[in-house]
Amino acid sequence: MRKLALHWQILIAIGLAVFVGTWVRSYTTDDVTPGLLGVPYVTMFDYIGTLFLNALKMIIVPLITSSIIVGVAGIGSGGNLGKLGGRTLLFYTTTTLAAIMVGLIIVNVVQPGISGGEPVGETLALEADTVDIASKVEGKGVGDVAEIFMRMIPPNIVEAAVEGNMLGLIFFSLLFGYFMSRLTHQYAEPLFNFWNAVFHTMMGVTEFIMMFAPIGVFGLVAEVMATAGLSAAKPLFIFAVCVVAALSIHAFGTLPVLLRYVGKVKPFKTMAGASPAMLTAFSTASSSATLPITMDSLEDNVGVSNKVSSFVLPLGATVNMNGTALYECAAAIFLAQAYGLDLTFGQQFAVVVIALLTSIGVAGVPSASLVAIAIILGAIGLPMEAIGVLMVFDRILDMCRTSVNVWGDACCATIVARLGGEKTFVGIEGPGTEAREPT
Repeated sequence: MRKLALHWQILIAIGLAVFVGTWVRSYTTDDVTPGLLGVPYVTMFDYIGTLFLNALKMIIVPLITSSIIVGVAGIGSGGNLGKLGGRTLLFYTTTTLAAIMVGLIIVNVVQPGISGGEPVGETLALEADTVDIASKVEGKGVGDVAEIFMRMIPPNIVEAAVEGNMLGLIFFSLLFGYFMSRLTHQYAEPLFNFWNAVFHTMMGVTEFIMMFAPIGVFGLVAEVMATAGLSAAKPLFIFAVCVVAALSIHAFGTLPVLLRYVGKVKPFKTMAGASPAMLTAFSTASSSATLPITMDSLEDNVGVSNKVSSFVLPLGATVNMNGTALYECAAAIFLAQAYGLDLTFGQQFAVVVIALLTSIGVAGVPSASLVAIAIILGAIGLPMEAIGVLMVFDRILDMCRTSVNVWGDACCATIVARLGGEKTFVGIEGPGTEAREPT
């Protein structure tokens, strides 16, 4: 019997959680707390959700560190840091930053975490004390932009990992990966093999943990429903609409403009050529699993050479997460609004920087961005348990943002190919100068 796909398992878990949580809430009064063997159901839901969140927290340091080191070392080896590598990294950095800014602007303008002039934290059953949260945020020292860069260079990298200073850990990993690639083959090979083995091991651990995502999601969502009821759906729905709107602006606005004026190609003809990969990404919510289809689509339908696609696309599946970075930033600001926090420019700048850097190390598997969101929340002083409220619409948003991730990779490969002198099938010069029609 064929196993039910993970995304369907998660969607079913969310549906059950809404039903069960609402049922528990309907029987909950000041005098009666539904439970089993003397243990309240809400406590059980919280226990299950906490186990899942702890598992995500457990893999943060080794997964992000090994992913960045291997990715950077791979770029720096084999002479790839020439024009091809430089253009690719510049495009990925620029588009990811643009995506983050789009998300930041929309969430700040719409303010889905505020309803009727009041924070929606109580509606979402966010139990942490706002005053306590505010003091933690202030204590993080991110109000000053200069302090953010100070945290990027920790005096003790082990202590940084223990304290959750992921900004410093990411910066160290970038340096380590780059200078590892500068070593002679005798020294570089065993180091690369070690970190590559760690990365693949952590990918396996991540996929193992995600096997239990439906159970964890059930606990997280059921607790929200049992505590807050269906009233929590409204602010979460508004937030989801904001994210989809931001992703749409980036996918149909920012990236097509770059294709048209930098790559000199027809944007929507390029999108049509890349559509098999985007649809696969939407259905699987995994940019890594979509990689072979992305390469085939770009080579067969857009006309990108294998030389470009074989370098740009695997790299993009690792480090280019436009949609994910946008979502991370939007989610952090939304939760801050829900807690009633008015983040300063420096604090929002910290969110942007961390979202940009953590998007490099996000595994290309479903819902892996939860790891990155946990990093951002910890960095600005928000409780990681707040991730639970995001799970209601996370699966749908995960599918959307993964499609944008793959579309960003396709745009980069097309533009890099064009800047390298390749004709492709989607150039704006006219049909007479194109190599051949797409298959």
